[in-house]
Amino acid sequence: MVAAGATPLSSLAIAGTDVFWLAGRASEGGRNTLLRLAGARVDELTPLPLNVRSRVHEYGGGAFAVDGGTVFFSHAGDNRLYRKEDGKDAVPFTAEGRQRFADFIVDRARRRLVAVREQHPDDPASHAQPENTLCAVAFDGTETVLARGHDFYSSPRLSPDGRQLAWLTWDHPRMPWQGTELWRADIAADGTLAAPVLVAGGPEEAICQPEWSPDGRLYFVSDRSGWWNLYRDGDGIEAICPLEAEFAGPHWTFGNAMYGFLSASEIACTYIEQGISRLARLVIGSARLEPIANPYQEIRELRTGDGCIVLLGGSPTIPAEIARIDLGNGAGSGEPQVLARSIDTLPELGYLSVPESVSYPSANGRTAYAFFYPPKNRDVQAPAGEKPPVIVTGHGGPTGMAASTLKLATQFWTSRGFGVLDVNYGGSTGFGRAYRDLLKGQWGVVDVEDCVAGARWLVEQGRADGARLIIRGSSAGGYTTLSALAFHDVFKLGASYYGVADLQGLDDDSHKFESHYNEYLIAPQPQAQQVYLERSPSHHVDKLDCPMIFFQGLDDKVVPPPQSENMVKALRQRGVPVAYLELEGEGHGFRKGESIVRTLEAELYFYQRMFGLHDATAPAPVAIDNLDGAA
Repeated sequence: MVAAGATPLSSLAIAGTDVFWLAGRASEGGRNTLLRLAGARVDELTPLPLNVRSRVHEYGGGAFAVDGGTVFFSHAGDNRLYRKEDGKDAVPFTAEGRQRFADFIVDRARRRLVAVREQHPDDPASHAQPENTLCAVAFDGTETVLARGHDFYSSPRLSPDGRQLAWLTWDHPRMPWQGTELWRADIAADGTLAAPVLVAGGPEEAICQPEWSPDGRLYFVSDRSGWWNLYRDGDGIEAICPLEAEFAGPHWTFGNAMYGFLSASEIACTYIEQGISRLARLVIGSARLEPIANPYQEIRELRTGDGCIVLLGGSPTIPAEIARIDLGNGAGSGEPQVLARSIDTLPELGYLSVPESVSYPSANGRTAYAFFYPPKNRDVQAPAGEKPPVIVTGHGGPTGMAASTLKLATQFWTSRGFGVLDVNYGGSTGFGRAYRDLLKGQWGVVDVEDCVAGARWLVEQGRADGARLIIRGSSAGGYTTLSALAFHDVFKLGASYYGVADLQGLDDDSHKFESHYNEYLIAPQPQAQQVYLERSPSHHVDKLDCPMIFFQGLDDKVVPPPQSENMVKALRQRGVPVAYLELEGEGHGFRKGESIVRTLEAELYFYQRMFGLHDATAPAPVAIDNLDGAA
């Protein structure tokens, strides 16, 4: 059920009464397809072999745009832009080459798209960084650069009258959640940008989600107050609704939206308080939020239409789903109408573990936050007095957030007798900039301390077996896992999914978007080379005696395979029990259904084998080296 029953949903759009979104197809190689709901009928607009995905910044997003009966999209197979008109096949209209496109909008009057373009060098072996620009792409495929000179661009947004364009920029060494600039310019008669004006932002202010109101005012989200709040441009910069809450998340992908206009005087928005999403209607000028009734605790995306909201949300008992709420005359007057579900068949409540939102003390007087999922299976009763094994998980990013939406992968563990602690360590989003900045210069320290403290706290509370503590994570969470095992002795087993082991190697191999990220997370090179060595688990394998299992996609460009391969080799040589599963055709994050099944089965077998809980007659889904070295 974990793989076959899950359909990743993302990237909402509304055009008239039609709703569009992307759906992942795990059974079709993990490709994305574009769906349209028109009336009661759902049409697939991009059948095989089309894959609607952008690879700008590697993480993509913003991979399609809608204009009436025409959709424009990026196909991951060749990175070209395609146009599909109603009743016709999709056709490419940009040239073959090394360019990628994302976050494009339709400029109908000028018969073009305005897009973020990432131009890669003709010779990949040159290792030269790509050039990112703001680019106009005419419907005949002609490309014209509108703005260049900054390292990164995003969020081009056209004013309602078509006369102005707003966009965001930022430069190395910053990431977009550290410092960005919001620009605005008139569009000249020849379509170029005239007299660009810096509206707001700078090296210490993270701006995101610029949008024009129906009456032509420019709105945006800024963390200048310490929280990502709504502002608008006018005679000065005006805070719309000051609140200790987050109206945005980190800009890992393009096309994020957490607010939209119902009219020139009303906004529908979602915001995060202490890791939980709220939904409200905001009357501009009143700074008053009117709650909109809904069952969701996580709302990832929101779009507005004529008197309605379409959102992507979930809760501990509701997997991610797309729903429409018709507002009518009152803020909470409409019940959500579910348009699409990520999971068609839900686990019965007797097998469903509902998380508890917990906080606990961590190092240096900090408070850390997490969701704890106790074991739950109506068919199994643990022996009296027996404490469960617990898996501590650290999210990726590391600038990210653990949410409470129902995830079958978590229920996979809780239904098999494991508790799960999903940690929002210092550095996570959803808790304000000060909490986010706890990771500044402290990656591999604060995140690890909070995971270790969470495990110890559960043991002290009598809710976990201290002899059966596990830590697992992917990407940045994999680095947290490896660091916790190398520098602490709390956990007994570990699982790393494409985790970072060598910080210097990550710097050397990183793609452009994250090529300076470690300067924020650790320290600038080369002055900090000693710190890199001190915090790289690969340089402290002699301290790592804990059995581990590693998973790695062979096409991963973000955390390349040598990061895992070198750790596995070193642990084998030291006689530590270790298993390794490499996956062909998978990159940074596994998308294929068969990959998801293989990895979970292997991970479960590894834990059961190491804790003596396995069925000795069952075939082993993965080989474990050095089993004689197991405690």
